[in-house]
Amino acid sequence: MRVVIIGGGFAGYNAAKTLLKSVGEDTEVVVLNPTDYFLYLPLLPEVAAGILEPRRISVSIPGTLRGVRLVLGTATSVDFDGRSVRYTDPEDREHDIGYDRLVLAAGSVNKLLPIPGVPEYAHGFRGLPEALYLRDHVTRQIELAASAKDPAERDARCTFVVVGAGYTGTEVAAQGPAFTSALAARHPELDGQKIRWLLLDVAERVLPELDRRLGVTADEVLRARGVEVLMKTSVDNADAKGVTLTSGESVPTHTLVWCVGVRPDPLVEDLGLETAKGRLVVTARLNVPGRRDVYACGDAAAVPDLTRPGEYTPMTAQHAERQGRLAGRNVAASLGYGSHGTYRHHDLGFVVDLGAHQAAANPLHIPLSGLAAKAVTRGYHLLAMPGNRLRTATDWALEAVTKRQTVQLGLVRGASVPLDTDSPEVPRTKR
Repeated sequence: MRVVIIGGGFAGYNAAKTLLKSVGEDTEVVVLNPTDYFLYLPLLPEVAAGILEPRRISVSIPGTLRGVRLVLGTATSVDFDGRSVRYTDPEDREHDIGYDRLVLAAGSVNKLLPIPGVPEYAHGFRGLPEALYLRDHVTRQIELAASAKDPAERDARCTFVVVGAGYTGTEVAAQGPAFTSALAARHPELDGQKIRWLLLDVAERVLPELDRRLGVTADEVLRARGVEVLMKTSVDNADAKGVTLTSGESVPTHTLVWCVGVRPDPLVEDLGLETAKGRLVVTARLNVPGRRDVYACGDAAAVPDLTRPGEYTPMTAQHAERQGRLAGRNVAASLGYGSHGTYRHHDLGFVVDLGAHQAAANPLHIPLSGLAAKAVTRGYHLLAMPGNRLRTATDWALEAVTKRQTVQLGLVRGASVPLDTDSPEVPRTKR
């Protein structure tokens, strides 16, 4: 028997991990993924800010899931009647792989909006290539500003616009000022130069999807660091010179970071299966109706929320991780190992790292801020990571006692990480 899992994110990784513990040696567990690692997305902003090295949050799939067969590639189509998945490997060769059970955990990509200039001049924040690009890009802007003779050019290069005050955008904007201050401190030419960070969102408050108290804490920290928090505001259009806001204000800038949300992987809409809000319709057991051998979980699946009848579970890592475990359990049960279960989960609270000694958290819905929230946040991340805990903690310790490393490596250029990419996990290359 062979179980093929499409995707190695929170849902796919945990589905594979559960299956390994549940099935016998006669069952082969295959993970089809564009990279050989599981990416711990919540700490991606710390990679962009130069706090963590990228390998800290990249956990080897074959190294931590012993017994799983890793297949490098991107799924392009599924033949449900023939029980076969077609995929393209990193060298653009096409292959097919058969399955007895299929778990669709393809995840999500950047959410696009029809705003003129945004696809051309904005960059998303869903994968390591985008984080590495942003780290180099911000470093480059400060260094170019230091050598600029024109004050207007210097101001534009020292202006950074983040769109989307959700979880990711808030953390990127919170980490930004300290990073750019560390960069500017190395250039006497920028002494006294104003560095602007703007955070925009059409919502009424920061972190609109989370507890209001978390949003208030984050808003206060952002403003204390000089971030211009502009609610009920977004980008009207963008070009090479900057952006025009919906308020009519023109903001000259060379940096537009797009964090407005996510959408299911484009593979979902090409499968010919029923969808809801762009996600695959599944039962509470995570099974695709009419396809007893197909399961879906994570951001790709519209999982009914039994705690809120009539609604679907939100696209969060907390849900994806737990749905992945249940998908693994139910696939194993369909093969004769154990029993089936249904998905029901009340969120246990959220943590938002705001850089330095600040965070916002509500573990078990108890609101925390400051050092207490920071301790809870970092403790939660270390416990949630499936590997690299010691290395991550070491980087945090070094950050506290040494100067931040702020070199520009030039490994990823803008053309390699377009906003409209279907695979933010890998940079786009010309062949």
